[in-house]
Amino acid sequence: MESSGPLSGLTVVELGHSVAAPFGGQTLAILGARVIKVENPINGDDARSWGPPFWEGASACFQSLNREKLSITVDFKDLDQLEDLKQFIDTEADIVVQNQRPGLLQQFGLDGESLRNTKPSLIYCNIGAFGADGPLRKKPGYDPLMQAFSGIMSITGEDGREPVRVGPSIIDIAAGMWSCIGLLSALHERNQTGVGCEVDTSLYETALAWMTVPSAMHLASGTVPARTGSEVGMLAPYKVYRAADDYLVIAAGNDNLFGRLCDVLGVPEWKTDSRFSSNPQRVTNRKVLNECIQDIIGRESRNDWIRRLDDGGVPNTPLQSLDQVVEHPQTQALGMLQESPGGEMTLMGVPLSFNGTRPGYTKNPPQLGEHTRSVLKQNKGQTYD
Repeated sequence: MESSGPLSGLTVVELGHSVAAPFGGQTLAILGARVIKVENPINGDDARSWGPPFWEGASACFQSLNREKLSITVDFKDLDQLEDLKQFIDTEADIVVQNQRPGLLQQFGLDGESLRNTKPSLIYCNIGAFGADGPLRKKPGYDPLMQAFSGIMSITGEDGREPVRVGPSIIDIAAGMWSCIGLLSALHERNQTGVGCEVDTSLYETALAWMTVPSAMHLASGTVPARTGSEVGMLAPYKVYRAADDYLVIAAGNDNLFGRLCDVLGVPEWKTDSRFSSNPQRVTNRKVLNECIQDIIGRESRNDWIRRLDDGGVPNTPLQSLDQVVEHPQTQALGMLQESPGGEMTLMGVPLSFNGTRPGYTKNPPQLGEHTRSVLKQNKGQTYD
């Protein structure tokens, strides 16, 4: 099936594994690009075996990151296969995206400098670990390492308890997103000049970008942010509270909303209380404020509070488990969960719509090497196993 979508007509070669480059490649594929995933012929992408659970022949993790793609297997040490891949890139590829370990692709002439020497129009994106420069540039990296090294773990969780990582692989996923932003920016420039470029991003730079606000707060104040649980350091009240039966989050992010919250809670006098009358005072006195709010919230059920907060115009939401998330009418209405063409799997779509239509789920994640023959065409007659 021919791809359709805003990136239709582009060919992308993904020299990727695990999460970051595959997520970036999948995003481009869902948006219409023809994405060729290049895998090791022995075991393929490591993520194929990252389970259980497994789903339709590979791990659920792999399946969630590789729909809409074609898979070819290439043994880089086989000179004929390597040459076929280089020829394919030279004749057909617009973009290459890679997240292999530092230095590997240079050994085989598959790095950006080597490929762009013969094809200056090529756009080549490196998703590194610690970045292209600096003393750690050759060190490999994974998502939890970056959450630790960037300081994200130092502000995640509750004070006095063991550090924890953010549950989803936010560094990997966001690095894939940044790769798309960089590639599309380079594509716009190429459309004007005819010349491609080499784009660099990394897991560490991505992690540092997540720390944009906390780093500014530290540099402005000289203090080191602590772990604050569900709160943020600059606003109060802005956290999870426990009702009589379950949890909800209340986010009164300005003085007007705090005033509305006071009315809903039945304590209008808090609006003029010197401890709470402005956000800086509420932040300074957050401990006593949170204790006072918790004492009131804990008296009644969550659904009752949600109804009253909604009626009062105070931003709030229940804390949901994942099974509740996927079944919620709002999730269903948005159509973010998309069923495969044959109904075998349901995977998350991209959070974008064009003229009110979200790009669809048209092609299942590929079997290992499923498209090697059709893509590389065996123009030298060699055998791909």
